[in-house]
Amino acid sequence: MRRTALGLSLWLALAASAAAQGTPPAGAPAPKIATFAGGCFWCVEADFDKVPGVISTTSGYTGGRTANPTYEEVSGGGTGHAEAVEIAYDPAKVSYEQLLDVFWHNIDPLVKDRQFCDGGNQYRTAIFYHDDEQRRLAESSKAAVEKRFKKPVYTQIVAAGPFTKAEEYHQDFYVKNPLRYKFYRFNCGRDARLEELWGKKE
Repeated sequence: MRRTALGLSLWLALAASAAAQGTPPAGAPAPKIATFAGGCFWCVEADFDKVPGVISTTSGYTGGRTANPTYEEVSGGGTGHAEAVEIAYDPAKVSYEQLLDVFWHNIDPLVKDRQFCDGGNQYRTAIFYHDDEQRRLAESSKAAVEKRFKKPVYTQIVAAGPFTKAEEYHQDFYVKNPLRYKFYRFNCGRDARLEELWGKKE
């Protein structure tokens, strides 16, 4: 009996630890993956980390021509990669449609190959779909955004390919370097432009 109680206590502790770290306990359904490029990945990561049902966010590079690119290579604009964020989420708590809504409301979809103060193809906006359902939902949401603004939307919708995790200092940058992050985000005019496009956040 004591061994059984000890085993149960250990399992509960592990489950609680996993939940605290944002990972599902053993036996829980596997999370789904969404991948978005919305300019600076520091900002995209910060925006999605606030969404209930998002388990984790990872900054990285995707959509390019070379394997395992570095930040210096991508930021130089020579690899074809976009700064992107891979999002693991619990579909029982947040739907892909809801993630798309968060994505659109945190980018400027009306500009090509830039976002706010960052210019270049590496800062393009894109939805990298992982299956046909994500592609369908992404295309439908893009059509709705074009209808709203009555202007072309330059956000790409392309199949997800290899994703290279960015260097560790980029992960959770807004947490590790809050003052530098806030200074960058403000000076880049990101939130001012988002309010101009989408209105004030609730």
